[in-house]
Amino acid sequence: MRIALAQINPTVGDLAGNSALIRRGIELAEQGGARLAVFPELAICGYPPEDLLLKDHFVRDCEEAVRRLAADVGDDLVAIVGCPLWEGGLAYNGAAVLSGGSVQALYRKIRLPNYAVFDEDRYFASGDRVLVLQLPEGRVAVNICEDIWNAGGPSEEAALGGGAGLIVNISMSPYHFGKGPARENMLAERARDSGAYVVYLNGVGGQDELIFDGQSLVFDPRGVLRARLAAFAEEVQFVDVDLEEAAEVQGRAEAPARWPVDVVELELAQPPSPDPDRGPAPADPPPPLERMAELYAALQLGVRDYAQKNGFRHVVLGLSGGIDSALTALIAVDALGPERVTGVSMPSRFTSGGTRSDARLLAERNGIDFREIPIEDAFTAYLKMLSPHFSGTQTGVAEENLQARIRGNLLMALSNKFGWLVLTTGNKSEMATGYATLYGDMAGGYAVIKDVPKTIVYQLAEYRNKLEEGREPIPLSTITRPPSAELRADQRDQDSLPPYEILDQIVEAYVVLDESIEEIVARGLPRADVEQVVTLIDRNEYKRRQAPPGPRVTSKAFGKDRRLPITNRYRG
Repeated sequence: MRIALAQINPTVGDLAGNSALIRRGIELAEQGGARLAVFPELAICGYPPEDLLLKDHFVRDCEEAVRRLAADVGDDLVAIVGCPLWEGGLAYNGAAVLSGGSVQALYRKIRLPNYAVFDEDRYFASGDRVLVLQLPEGRVAVNICEDIWNAGGPSEEAALGGGAGLIVNISMSPYHFGKGPARENMLAERARDSGAYVVYLNGVGGQDELIFDGQSLVFDPRGVLRARLAAFAEEVQFVDVDLEEAAEVQGRAEAPARWPVDVVELELAQPPSPDPDRGPAPADPPPPLERMAELYAALQLGVRDYAQKNGFRHVVLGLSGGIDSALTALIAVDALGPERVTGVSMPSRFTSGGTRSDARLLAERNGIDFREIPIEDAFTAYLKMLSPHFSGTQTGVAEENLQARIRGNLLMALSNKFGWLVLTTGNKSEMATGYATLYGDMAGGYAVIKDVPKTIVYQLAEYRNKLEEGREPIPLSTITRPPSAELRADQRDQDSLPPYEILDQIVEAYVVLDESIEEIVARGLPRADVEQVVTLIDRNEYKRRQAPPGPRVTSKAFGKDRRLPITNRYRG
């Protein structure tokens, strides 16, 4: 049996656009002689639709879009399409089985994730029945994302209790750094446990803070990888499976009856002969991306989709000559093209000649539209206006932050005038500790590297430079220069913060792993540094609540993942 894996990039709420993507996938499946065409979880409406699901008319519009799609599916093909369902006053995360011009069966997701970035208990009721399709080639089970993530679930029930030789799991599984191997190991184990082929179809794309990496997978009944689709890109790929092989592997194994199994028989015509140009996936699946290549591709996709899905043709960012803005600029160039990127240098009296030169050099090397707007006159005017009110006080952070806020005003002025999206350039280490200026360098529409620790920023910059032999898109001096906000004379980040190689370990332990101060100190990290960083993280929750969205690329990001009260006296 031939299966078409349609790894598409839906947009939340774009029912017409998503339907067009699905129709195109169905056409390609038919041309390739496929029996099954498989599409992602909630493909019709995009994932996650969040509180759109609280509008019953939205869900009904989705159902109507599915019915229109079904009319385009002949009796020689079965299309499995993710969609919300509205039944008895409840919403379900569902999969519609389309064939012969109509909806032939519906599956309702049984296991609803409600952790990390997931809030499915807020929106959906849980299904309570396993779905198995009886096709001429054999039995096929249908389930959705979380249903397959834990052993002893609907997948084993469908295979060992319902006789399915193929489990189709449609998914929108959010990316984070390092997730791929864990996901592959889990799916291989599930294939072995059930003695069935496992087709895992993951969507791709950026949606606000979430990135979906694609990398759809097929495992045989012995847990051997048979196909891996592209990372961070749309693709339709064909896979041939032999359900008799699954029957031999399963033998007489039985599963405990946790849920009723519905077997729906479909009367189908013989699929057409496949187009010879649309053959199955190669016998040896391509290897996954190297770690920095994977992370860079995720950030690139996040920028591209956030800009394009929200209607921005152009982006603008401040180019300080530092490594954070340099990396952000390169990601934007690679995502959108240099002709759609403007970099603005805004020097003050504290800006060094080296960083000012590096900002211009980076723009020239990468074809970025470059503007220089000195802020000294505005800074002087602000100091003069505030002089009577600041009289008798020491010069300090308030004066430093004036410069960042002037720069934020200028970038937002360009945004308002030309409709450009402002990209902010702060990294996770800065966001954690509040080493950023509210309404200054935090002002903007999309925070490209807000979930990237500073130590990884350096690795990504070096990775990007190595992609172009004989050329350094990011000037070497930008990478080697000690980091500085340049808001006062001779300023260095490490005047205010521990070294980043220590700071990032503390952030990982406290933010991602939820360890206590004592547990972090027990790792061998200096107590003074741990206490300082933990205090900064807790004190700056109010800033992070006002930060723009940015792509989640670690296992716990600020935002959807980590929701702590601003008013909070607990420490440690």
